[in-house]
Parts: sequence; structure tokens; C-alpha cells
Amino acid sequence: MKKNIESAVLKRIDHYKEIALDLHAHPEICNEEFYACNCLSTLCTQEGFNVTVGVAGHPTGFDARYQAQKTGPVIVFLAEYDALPGIGHACGHNLFGVTSILAATALKSLIDEVGGEIRIYGTPGEEGGTNGSAKASFVRDHYFDDVDAALCVHPGHLHSLTVETLANDPVDVAFFGKPSHAAAAPELGINALEALIQVFNASNAMRQHLPKDVMIHGIITDGGVAPNIVPEYAKGRFYLRANTRSTLRDVYTRFENIVKGAALSTGCEYEFGLFQNAVDDTIITPSFDNLYLKHLQDYGHHVVSRDGSTFGSSDVGNVSYVVPTIQPTINISDTFIAGHSPEFKAAACSPQGLESIQLGAQLLALTALDLILSPDLLQAIKKEHQERISNQS
Repeated sequence: MKKNIESAVLKRIDHYKEIALDLHAHPEICNEEFYACNCLSTLCTQEGFNVTVGVAGHPTGFDARYQAQKTGPVIVFLAEYDALPGIGHACGHNLFGVTSILAATALKSLIDEVGGEIRIYGTPGEEGGTNGSAKASFVRDHYFDDVDAALCVHPGHLHSLTVETLANDPVDVAFFGKPSHAAAAPELGINALEALIQVFNASNAMRQHLPKDVMIHGIITDGGVAPNIVPEYAKGRFYLRANTRSTLRDVYTRFENIVKGAALSTGCEYEFGLFQNAVDDTIITPSFDNLYLKHLQDYGHHVVSRDGSTFGSSDVGNVSYVVPTIQPTINISDTFIAGHSPEFKAAACSPQGLESIQLGAQLLALTALDLILSPDLLQAIKKEHQERISNQS
């Protein structure tokens, strides 16, 4: 069966590399991935999947399925294809999406024999933005209710197993004041910018009383129009992060109280809340990762420990709270490259980056095949997953 999967991948790899390069040349940001969505959903249709485009509240999301007549587990391959504003595909999602689809297609060549259902969920906006982090929408809309496991692999500068990611609440803070001449009649004005600055100052004061894993970082997106006009409107955007969702719930409440206090002390009105889906931390299921590791080692590769370092935030975490999920990283550079950098963008269309598609697809397909062929192993992984979730609460 391994040879069948390898043969299916090898037969298609050149075409999939061309698609990855095409996506790299046509970067699109959160919920604007119309070119990529059309390209990848069409590819899924050509590979024999039943495809629905525009799902879970995202016009550039898709759901591709193939079900064998013989019953078996439901396995989902997660596909990302959004780029970053300004810099383009500097996180390698042009590789990410095609790798998942190639893995699903390779497994499909065996699914009628072994049984089960294969799905590919095209999930927009992993990098965030308005209505971003679409995997949370898929979870909310019950796309994982009947799923047994989810898989994907992320490009990186080394091979590693699934890494810890941070829970993230992306919030907007807006204050509404009253304009006036800043010199002639400042007493008639209500300064919205002053309220926003108080949020920054109070957040900094709160940091020393927060757990060490908590991060608060923000920017001012609107601070007024002229120095001699009291700002009637000010807006900021903040990321609130923590190692776990349970910790972040408390941080969110405390931060909202800061916003309320700033409004009260300045006389402003305010608006506060998420501008996109909340992102959960990642629940790691070691026995699931070990299946992937075995195949990686069979191909002569080894993982590198990240020494407990985290991997930012990813909406793969939302999926990991409902089904066993893996997101290892796969090597696309022999030297360190920082994510979201020009170097990473270059690696994502390099020969080595393109070669990762073949290896990644084979590893994901073989790992998923293990779950289908070993029902007891799948149940053990699901049990471990539930125990890990219980430990987080």
C-alpha cells in the first residue's frame, strides 16, 4: 500500500508543483483567496472529490469529499492557501494547500479497498483579518462533528512534530469622543485618543501581574486627524495571547475592564470585541505525532526539538480541541528562515520548497492510512486526545 501511495504522488507531483508556483505568484489575503480557492477546488473536482465552495460563512472556503462504499473512519486534510498582506506567501501556504490535496488524493487511490471517507477542508484566512481564522468557523458550524482525525503539515526551516501554539483573541478597541479646538476650547472636547493611550498604559501596568505566558500587543490604527483638533475617534487593534484558552478567558475579561475604565475616566463611548474568530491553543496528541514520526524516519529524516518554544498562533488549534490533530513542520530550507520574512517567501517557491510537497503528501497519506487500518490504534489516539483536553481545563 505504501508503494501505491508513493506511485499516486509521483504521478502527479510535477503538476502540483506548478500549481504551488502559480499560487505563489498570485498571493491573496484573508477571505479574498478567490484565485486560490478556484484553483484548488477545481483540482479536487478533477481528482474525483465532490466539492462545495463557499462554506462555513467563507466565500473562499471549500469542502471536498470522497466516501468509499465500505465504512471506516472520516479523515480530514486541512488546506491553507492565504498569503500575508504586503509580502505575499511568506508563510508557505502555497505549499500547504497543495500538499494536503495531494495527500488526500494519494490516499483516495486506496480508500475503496480499505474503507472510510476522505475530506479536504479549504480553510481561508489562517493569517487572520476580518472574519479570519476560518477553521474556527468550520468547528462552529459542525464540520468536525463526525470526523475522527485531522492532518496537515506546515512548511518550516526544519522537520518537527506538532508544536505548541498560543490561544489568541484578536480584538478591536474604538473610542468615540467630541471634537473641539485643542487650544481655543479644549474644555469642550472629549479626547478619544487619550482613552486609547490609557488602554496601552493600563495594559503595561497589568503585565507584571499576569502569568508569564500571557502576551498583549497592539497598534493604533486611527489616532486623529490634526494636532489642533481634539480627536473625536480613536481605534486600536490588539492581540491577547496565552498558552491556553482557559488562561486567556481571564485575560480577556481583565482587558475589557481596562477599556471600560478608560472610557469612564475620559467620558468617551467605546466599542470592544473580536474582529475575527478567536484562536485556540493546540492540543498535542503525542501518539498521533508518533505515527507521522515513524514514516518520517523511514524516509531517512529526523525531527529537531524546539525546546518548548511555541509557534505563534494558528486556528489549527481550534480543530485540535474537537478531534485529534497533527500539524508537523517540514523542512523547506537548510538554514534558519523566520516566518513572514522575505527569506521564507523565497524558500516557498524554491526547488527545496517544492520538493517538500512530495514528502509531505506521502507522510500525511501514510499516517492517515495507519488510522484506517488500525481501528484500535485510532481509538487509543482519540482516548489520549480526550485526556489531554481534560488536562487543559
